Amino acid sequence: MKQPNILFVMTDQQRGDCLGVENHPVLMTPVMDDMAARGVRFTKFYSACPSCIATRRAILSGMSPQRNGMVGYNGNVEWHPPTTLPGILADHGYQTGLVGRSMHQYPPEKHFGFGDMTSNQYATIPGDDYNSWLEKTGPQGNGGWFGGGVMHNDHTARPWPLEEHLHMTNWTMTRSLQWLQERDRSKPFFLNVSFIAPHPPLQPPEFYFERYIRTGVPERFLGDWASPPEFGSAIDVVSASCMDLKGEALLSARAAYYGLINHVDNQLRRLFNPVLGMDQETRKNTIVIFTSDHGEMLGDHYRWRKSLAYEASARVPFIMYAPERFGIKRTSTIDAVATHADIMPTLLDMVGIDIPDHLDGQSLMPLIHGEQTQCREYLHIEHSPEQQALTDGREKFIWMPADGREQFFDLTIDPNECKNLVADSNYADRVTLWRERMINALADRPEGFTDGKSLIAGRPYGSMIPGRS
Repeated sequence: MKQPNILFVMTDQQRGDCLGVENHPVLMTPVMDDMAARGVRFTKFYSACPSCIATRRAILSGMSPQRNGMVGYNGNVEWHPPTTLPGILADHGYQTGLVGRSMHQYPPEKHFGFGDMTSNQYATIPGDDYNSWLEKTGPQGNGGWFGGGVMHNDHTARPWPLEEHLHMTNWTMTRSLQWLQERDRSKPFFLNVSFIAPHPPLQPPEFYFERYIRTGVPERFLGDWASPPEFGSAIDVVSASCMDLKGEALLSARAAYYGLINHVDNQLRRLFNPVLGMDQETRKNTIVIFTSDHGEMLGDHYRWRKSLAYEASARVPFIMYAPERFGIKRTSTIDAVATHADIMPTLLDMVGIDIPDHLDGQSLMPLIHGEQTQCREYLHIEHSPEQQALTDGREKFIWMPADGREQFFDLTIDPNECKNLVADSNYADRVTLWRERMINALADRPEGFTDGKSLIAGRPYGSMIPGRS
């Protein structure tokens, strides 16, 4: 039997609840839902450090943020992992490629095992592939990806100002299909199809923007612990991470976000349609994974963007299906906690390549085959300087390293984290247990977050763990 191809599809900043199969009240994702129907969906898949660079490090290396050293956002740290997923696959005969959103590592020209890269670095670097193409193909003086006046972390929204085929989502899919047509058919392939959407700028094509303005959007979630910020408290109100949007501003931001996801979903139909799509092209010998790097607060609890351990920011979709010989049951769901560092060992396990000893991600195949009920007791989520958290998908404990505040949520009855139970006497034993777990999780950290008996607030907390790279 020929080695299977691997298609790894990623969005950027897509919440875990933003799938039709998650019973979203308005968002339409029929292609993503079809992927879930073909295989397994993990309902408690989390980013262990909810921002772009750290998560993509975990994907590339199979090492958690706590092991690979990046626990925040830092775009200028050169990295030398012992191995990478595309690198190992290339060493074993795979043709490897990336199209679309780069893996956001430094320096930008470093491939980390990808043989071919047709990518963009957020369309902010002059001469990157998408920027160069748009400059040549679009109308003269179009202003590029940011020509509409909304930027990469803004919560302002408007329709994409150019023709739809010029949108980065369309470009990513067109170039991915071109890569598949031009690939070396003597080799199996590993292709990362990487969309920048639904990451801001919030500018879907007009059809998708108007669809969710018309249908309306669900109300944001506001916890009993959350309070709106004072106007002007942020340095830049337009891209503030804490903001109380109201009325049309809130509707537009949320509608545009859903529109960006719907647009990606429709473009994926070009790849997965049964007549002209990938299955026909590859004779159904392809492992398919769909996920996102982190979520988006989207106004919940007055917060925007990512980096927090709350469900909206940290939980993402994870769907996988594969040829029948891999034994993945259709329409199955798994509630065990899993994370991006698990992707590399899972794929290596599936294609029969030895998993390096230094990986701390776990193959998910024993879970999928019912041989295990969990691959870890709980997951450590953190992002400097905001939060440290632990969760098993049913409960979540959050500690704020700056001032020592704590939160505890019972996700089984409060999945949107609206009620902080840390002071509820009925949960005192659970809070104590999770606090002790956090002390243990941070015991070897050089920042000095604990003395072994208690958590210590106010310690220096940078994006890189000192001494780890």
